[in-house]
Amino acid sequence: MKRAEIRPHPHRLPPPTPPGEVLEEEWLKAKGMSQTALAQKMGVHVQVVNGMVQGRRAVTAKTALLLARVLDTTPQFWLNLQNACDLWEAQRELTGKGKTATR
Repeated sequence: MKRAEIRPHPHRLPPPTPPGEVLEEEWLKAKGMSQTALAQKMGVHVQVVNGMVQGRRAVTAKTALLLARVLDTTPQFWLNLQNACDLWEAQRELTGKGKTATR
């Protein structure tokens, strides 16, 4: 007899880890790199990097390309993190648990 797979209810899943948090914890802190140093390597203003780390700025396709180039990752890695957050937030909004939609 097969055991039934137990899955958490989709509305009770914790939010995905934001790309800025991954950037800060897995790359900046781990490599001892400052936001300013990363911004310089990317060729962007430090506010771009700080906005991502603080969760105020989303990862765009251009930003994903720059991050991938500087950190030796893929742009898809960064865009997948952003898409997971965007989809989670959209799901919360549609179920009435998130921000109220503008009418």
